[in-house]
Amino acid sequence: MVVVEVVVWVLAILVTAAAGVAAVLADRLGRPWLALAAPVPVAIGALMLAFGLAVPAPAHALWVILALVIAALGVVAGSPLSMFVLRRTAPPTGERLGVAGGIVIDDETTEKPREVLRGGAIIGYLERLAIVVTIVVGHPEAIAVIIAIKGLGRFSELVAPEVRERFIIGTLVSFIWAAACGGVVWLAGGTLP
Repeated sequence: MVVVEVVVWVLAILVTAAAGVAAVLADRLGRPWLALAAPVPVAIGALMLAFGLAVPAPAHALWVILALVIAALGVVAGSPLSMFVLRRTAPPTGERLGVAGGIVIDDETTEKPREVLRGGAIIGYLERLAIVVTIVVGHPEAIAVIIAIKGLGRFSELVAPEVRERFIIGTLVSFIWAAACGGVVWLAGGTLP
């Protein structure tokens, strides 16, 4: 029976790591649909926990490795998943991406194009890491602070409606994804012997 448990846990680690690799490739290659592999192991883990089908970890080290891989997946897959959703909500003309990863809008005051929401990728990684950590350590209320910091920090750039919409949609997708990954790790921690 222990051999079966080891195989199941090693397989879970490998599948989750492969989903992480797909998410990184999705981001690097500009093909966000590749990140759709990321929710699969998280959803399977959540369903197994919800229905009491969790396979006991034969060694604590395997649980720690899987928890770290899921947490990393929560950080790296958020950006391409957000981009996947945002591309489904972009206007028919498409989005205009800037050189620094922001979006280009027509500035009404200068009548020239201006890039806003630059640095969003790095901010996204940091916010998702913070969300996963706050949930795993049992303090999800700290997410309110993360939301406040992000909203206040970006407030001046949210002048155009398309920027506000992109900011809200991207933030929600990113936060929900990180919370789901953190939640699976937290719930699985409650099943340890």
